[in-house]
Amino acid sequence: MQETNVGIVGTGVYLPKGRMSAKAISEQTNGVWSEQAIYDKLGIKEKVIPLALPDDGTQEMGARAALDALQNTGIDPKTIDIILSVTEEWKEYPLTTSALYIQDRIGAVNAWGIDVQNRCCTTVSAMKMAKDMLVADDDINIIMVVGGYRNGDFVDYTDKDMSMMYNLGAGGGAIILKKNHGKNLLLGSHIIADGSLSRTAGVEIGGLCNPLTKDNLEEARRSLRLLDPVKMKNRLNEVSMPNWFTCIDEALRKSGMTRKDIDYLDILHIKRSGHEAMLAELDLSPAQTIYLEDYGHIGQIDQILSLHLALQKGKVKDGTVVCMIAAGIGYVWAANVIRWG
Repeated sequence: MQETNVGIVGTGVYLPKGRMSAKAISEQTNGVWSEQAIYDKLGIKEKVIPLALPDDGTQEMGARAALDALQNTGIDPKTIDIILSVTEEWKEYPLTTSALYIQDRIGAVNAWGIDVQNRCCTTVSAMKMAKDMLVADDDINIIMVVGGYRNGDFVDYTDKDMSMMYNLGAGGGAIILKKNHGKNLLLGSHIIADGSLSRTAGVEIGGLCNPLTKDNLEEARRSLRLLDPVKMKNRLNEVSMPNWFTCIDEALRKSGMTRKDIDYLDILHIKRSGHEAMLAELDLSPAQTIYLEDYGHIGQIDQILSLHLALQKGKVKDGTVVCMIAAGIGYVWAANVIRWG
């Protein structure tokens, strides 16, 4: 009996037209961070930011990326069985289901959908979920992983502890996976979580513990914070890189590969020194990745955007082994391996 494989049919992206330069970010910090430091250390030339609603609402950006993926792949939306939405919790209307908004917008009338949340790790986590569902259920043949992101709305640039999130941008991405596609195969995945960090970062005002009031409304708009900066930074310094490399090595092991097999590193936007250290450790050149310094960090959309751009630029082609990596507050690290072609 032939083993079931799961392949990537294609991707779609939606990017708002707004841009915020390193100079503008510097000005928002009141000069605490210079324009040169924003570029050199944080690794940002400019980042994508949303403009007017409804176009750049989180759910709508996901829907537009989904439509782009359908156009790029020729997939009939009626053949999609499941929509796994990676859209962030910050969306047009709280407690609405993003997957079902997208289902309606793209005409995927035969699909059911569910929202999944793993912060900036959600796409890599959802791709593993999609593969497992496709392998396990005879009735599922096509799954779209799709969503939108604009958590940058919450950033307070005068909060020195938040410099790690000055790069947060906006956009939507979609990736379509198909059972027995026979090419662009999604192979091994590995995910590590550390729940001791689950409340070290988040939006402080607007939930049950600190509800919105007429007095805190303006503060709430910029209340994405490190809730326990000392604990978070100390713990991340201790475990973050080791956990990431464990995820990479385990995903490769499950794929029957080693680090030498990686041809393209599909990596989220992180500070420049961290990016360069990752390449050095994996013995990869800058040509074997795309540093998203012209986009910023669009959360869990980064992996889709990086693959989308790499296909356009010819960095990923037949035979290329892609390693996707992600990390999200909470804290969670993930990697997967894709053999293109």
